[in-house]
Amino acid sequence: MSTMFTPFKTAVATCALLLLCGAPILARGQDQSTSPSQTAPDNSARNKNHTTTADQQPENKSDLEITRDIREAIVADKSLSTYAHNVKIITQNGAVTLRGPVHSVEEKQTVASKAADVVGGPNKVTNQLTVKQ
Repeated sequence: MSTMFTPFKTAVATCALLLLCGAPILARGQDQSTSPSQTAPDNSARNKNHTTTADQQPENKSDLEITRDIREAIVADKSLSTYAHNVKIITQNGAVTLRGPVHSVEEKQTVASKAADVVGGPNKVTNQLTVKQ
């Protein structure tokens, strides 16, 4: 009986060896949740304390259209940061609440102004945006 491996047996043995030796290395590279250099999102703890959140927004057509129009106006302004493009917009009965971090006081004012333009005035906008330090 020959002790030489066939090409198929060699390939199977190589794959098995790679799976056994390489899997722990690959798994370690994918699990970044325990990385000390990774930070928590900017305002997650603060969001837990809000009584009204974006997922509680009514799904009536007019509120959804207001939210959509504000988001489009904000994202269309390429001078704004990614933070500003991703602020939370909560619309309830035509009243808008803005939450989240932005990079400057100017961005905070610009986002609020764009929201006010959509809803018909600053008295319908609650600006809870924070300037990221």
